[in-house]
Amino acid sequence: MELREKAGQLPLAPGVYLYKDAAGRVIYVGKAKILRNRVRSYFSDDKLADAKTGTLISEAQDVDYILVDNEKEALALENNLIKQYKPRFNVLLRDDKTYPYIKLTQEKYSRVYVTRRLKKDGATYFGPYFPANLAHRLVHFIHRHFLVPSCKVDLTRYHPKPCLQYHIHRCLGPCVQGLTTDDAYDTAVRNVRLFLEGRHGDLARDLRARMNAASEEMRFEEAASLRDLLATVEEIEQRQKMAAAKGDDADIFACYAEPPLVALNLFHLRNGQIVDRREFFWEDQQDFEEPQFFSAMLKQLYLDQQYIPGEIQVPVEFEDREALEELLSEKRGRKVEIRTPQRGQKKALLGLVETNARHSFNARFRVLKPSSRAIQEALQEALNLPDAPARIECFDVSHIQGTDKVASMVVWEEGRMKKSDYRKFIIRTVIGNDDFASMHEVVTRRYGRLREEKRPMPGLVLIDGGLGQLHSAAEALEALGISDQPLASIAKREEIIYVYGQEDEPIVLDRFSPILHLIQSIRDEAHRFAITFHRSRRNARQLTSELDAIPGVGKKTVQKLLKEFGSSDLVRNAPEEQLAALVGRAAARRVRAHYEPPASV
Repeated sequence: MELREKAGQLPLAPGVYLYKDAAGRVIYVGKAKILRNRVRSYFSDDKLADAKTGTLISEAQDVDYILVDNEKEALALENNLIKQYKPRFNVLLRDDKTYPYIKLTQEKYSRVYVTRRLKKDGATYFGPYFPANLAHRLVHFIHRHFLVPSCKVDLTRYHPKPCLQYHIHRCLGPCVQGLTTDDAYDTAVRNVRLFLEGRHGDLARDLRARMNAASEEMRFEEAASLRDLLATVEEIEQRQKMAAAKGDDADIFACYAEPPLVALNLFHLRNGQIVDRREFFWEDQQDFEEPQFFSAMLKQLYLDQQYIPGEIQVPVEFEDREALEELLSEKRGRKVEIRTPQRGQKKALLGLVETNARHSFNARFRVLKPSSRAIQEALQEALNLPDAPARIECFDVSHIQGTDKVASMVVWEEGRMKKSDYRKFIIRTVIGNDDFASMHEVVTRRYGRLREEKRPMPGLVLIDGGLGQLHSAAEALEALGISDQPLASIAKREEIIYVYGQEDEPIVLDRFSPILHLIQSIRDEAHRFAITFHRSRRNARQLTSELDAIPGVGKKTVQKLLKEFGSSDLVRNAPEEQLAALVGRAAARRVRAHYEPPASV
């Protein structure tokens, strides 16, 4: 049955349709109030004349469908299928890790983390938070005041001693028997939950009651600590009341396109103030049309998000706006409006977002040189780091089948490579071909020395390698008592970035990403530096072993020959007069005799 004929037999009902190619792959997902009418419209002369539709229909060999009860259900199902199949003819939201959340785990000793992905793992998620570093600031606040950690320590068993976080009063120490009690830890976790839920009044009452009880029982140090925490919580509650009176929440979108390239800016307006800005980019929008683009993008962005603002502003009207409004309102539990401002302050603000979208396009696709601070902030955002890294130290290990093992450390600081801080390492303790153990040794030596000298740690430690090298470096840092150092690795082939503590959320940046290019360049420089050092060690070993075998030629003479000629072939081919000018007639005669023994009679 031909595709056109099959389209004419689809039901007259709402649903989702899926175009498939000859291999059965889904190449486009769409939704419709009436399936038959929508799918048949693809075969009209006007539609077939459109480049994108014409190409889609020429490649499609089959169409499948799923019936639903109404258009809202079709919207939700369409979004899920697009994320599942990633059809190449759909607009795909490339970055699904835009919004940071705080995760409170569900385990005997709960912990808190900043994450970009929501999972059905029993944990409780709070957020999203704007700007991105707000989530990190809140987690740091929790560490300081509630002593609930974000560590990776195995808390299912006891350990002989606590880590540094306990000693600097950032953790209650549940990992060591006797440092805290289950009741004390549960109380801390309950307070964290109240704090993150915004129930500051309930939290304040609980803290005040505990403070009074501690004071009556003459536990004055504990009472003073609770008093300080109570004052901080009451101050936060007062700030929120003041902010809530300033205005509403809204998300404002605008884009700039030179197909197939598109840059989108999203401004987050919270309590009447712009609190954050996000950028999205596409490189495959050959047949870009704003209404269809915003319809597809808004569905993918909001239907899976926990938080939805009361107002969403876009520059154009689109077909299923009302249905999406209704669906988002149901999801939020309050009214959501999708508007296209025509005049006044909102129109001016939309113009500001459009200007920023054009700037983002130029910075991304016209390769304008960003400032050092902009690079650092982009790194922080891309890798979900607590702070913008001003200094990155990158490590690589080099050897050939376990011989001449060396490692390198290169440094990126304030927007450029800092060669004066590069370091070379000769691997001393590792036998055979073991990159993980070699990385452990190098990281231990580097940061053990920094701790002894009381020098600051870098903003990010970058490892050239995959999860194995990353975990080896993390184990070395933990053995030194360093538990809060930002640490990441980049795998060579897949160019996947793993951030320690977020390994189950690997970061895949698109090939145009300047952050990916920066990380690649730092990694490549570490690799080049390690390879160069390895080759010099190998060449020196090979040459030295040969020259050392010459009778009557001492170490100083060998060093002169190595410095002047650099390779055994050049020494072998050098005439005796040239050797004599460097090391003397007698030594030159011995070298020539070694390479040109007298012919036997």
